[in-house]
Parts: sequence; structure tokens; C-alpha cells
Amino acid sequence: QVQLVQSGGGLAQAGDSLRLSCAASGRRLNNYVVGWFRQIPGKEREFVAAIFRSGGNTFYEDSVKGRFIMSRDNAKNTVFLQMNSLKPEDTAVYYCAADAHLILSSVRRFDQYDYWGQGTQVTVSS
Repeated sequence: QVQLVQSGGGLAQAGDSLRLSCAASGRRLNNYVVGWFRQIPGKEREFVAAIFRSGGNTFYEDSVKGRFIMSRDNAKNTVFLQMNSLKPEDTAVYYCAADAHLILSSVRRFDQYDYWGQGTQVTVSS
């Protein structure tokens, strides 16, 4: 099993940057597909970005392309989501998730991930 602990997030103004971290224990995170999702009350969890196993290919939801950057630090067993040019519509609870067996076609599906972080609130004011 892998345990995921998130940090970062908080309050920002439109145009600001924030960085989210997702630190893993129990297993090497580079053996997992790791995704970031976000959720606002009353809505389904939405895909934001994912990074594939050791090769490190990244995938982004269209609304964050060019603004968000996902990366991993294998030495720290941590994945990051750098969020730049934040917009009020980025306001949500953000979750990291990991799965060892995901295939490329499933990385955007939150129901395919086995392990989840605790979530962290990101609030962007205009």
C-alpha cells in the first residue's frame, strides 16, 4: 500500500501561483500513475493532471494546460502540482491519487485510482 499526504494550497488572488505537494510513504511513487483531481461541492471529482510511471509523461485537463505543471521528485518520493496564473474557477478541494496499474486511457477517471490523499483547499479570489 501507499499512503499519500498532501500539503500546500490555501488562499490566492487571481494571477497568483500556488504549489501542491503529494508525498508518499510505503512504496516508491515512481512505480505509480499519480493524478491530481479537484472537486467543488455538489459536483463530481474532476481530472486536473496526471503523470505516468517512471517515464514521466504528463497529461492535463484543457482548462489548466499552459498554467499548471505536474512534476515528480523521485528522491523525495513526492509529486508536485505547480499552479500558475490562477483563476477563481480553479477554486476547489484538490486531491492527489495514485494507482499502480492504470493504463493510459484511464488516467482521467477518478474511480480508477486506488489511493488518495486527504485533500487540500485552494481558494482563488478575483
